[in-house]
Amino acid sequence: MTEKELLKLKKSELLEIMLAQSKEIDSLREQLAETNARLENREIAIAESGSIAEASLKLTQIFEEAQKAADLYVHNVKRKAEAEQDQ
Repeated sequence: MTEKELLKLKKSELLEIMLAQSKEIDSLREQLAETNARLENREIAIAESGSIAEASLKLTQIFEEAQKAADLYVHNVKRKAEAEQDQ
């Protein structure tokens, strides 16, 4: 949404956008906390693993999950931007 479009919105519309963004941020923070907890568990498991190959496989899984989380975030941001443009 461009700056001009934002300036044309009513206060109530801006508040709705801010509330939606706040909810999205809370959701993403929760997902991040969960992912960090899983990452910490995996880091412990990696430290306990006996071989570099096992650690490499586990790291690959962590990066895949991180990429999924990033893709979900980008998708949600694009969806939100499209919804705002439709308004």
